[in-house]
Amino acid sequence: MTKRNQNTKKAQSGFDPHQTDDLDDLGEIDDIVGFHIRLAYTAVYRHFMDTFADLDMTQKQVSVLWLVDDHPGIAQTDLAKRLRMDRATVMAIINRLEGRRLLRRGQSASDGRKQTLKLTPTGVKILAEAKKAIHEHESWLKGRFTKQEVKTLIEFLRRIHD
Repeated sequence: MTKRNQNTKKAQSGFDPHQTDDLDDLGEIDDIVGFHIRLAYTAVYRHFMDTFADLDMTQKQVSVLWLVDDHPGIAQTDLAKRLRMDRATVMAIINRLEGRRLLRRGQSASDGRKQTLKLTPTGVKILAEAKKAIHEHESWLKGRFTKQEVKTLIEFLRRIHD
């Protein structure tokens, strides 16, 4: 698209993304905490997805792998509780990860009704790559704050989700 066509299109739509005068004025919504949490979440999620593009992993999948690695033999129900997700969602994530041969189910020795989870060697390898990407992502995010601010931010966020 030529520069002239771009300018014509902007003029027709009435929207110029490069003009920030009016866009910076959010009015009353600027005082809404939830609005800023959503904007922050969107920015963090977008950066996460860019960082993880080569791994083809979601945040939830990485969280499941990481918790299973930290707690080999963890039951699916305990995993769901720790992640604060419903069992059906966790089961769908586990099915997908098992289909990719990143983890395997087993039966609990203490309770035959429970299924336990362990990473496969491929899962261990993928998690190691994911951890590198997480550290890159966390450096980007934490780089916006001092160490004390990060500690305080986590404390404040826990007040919301606990």
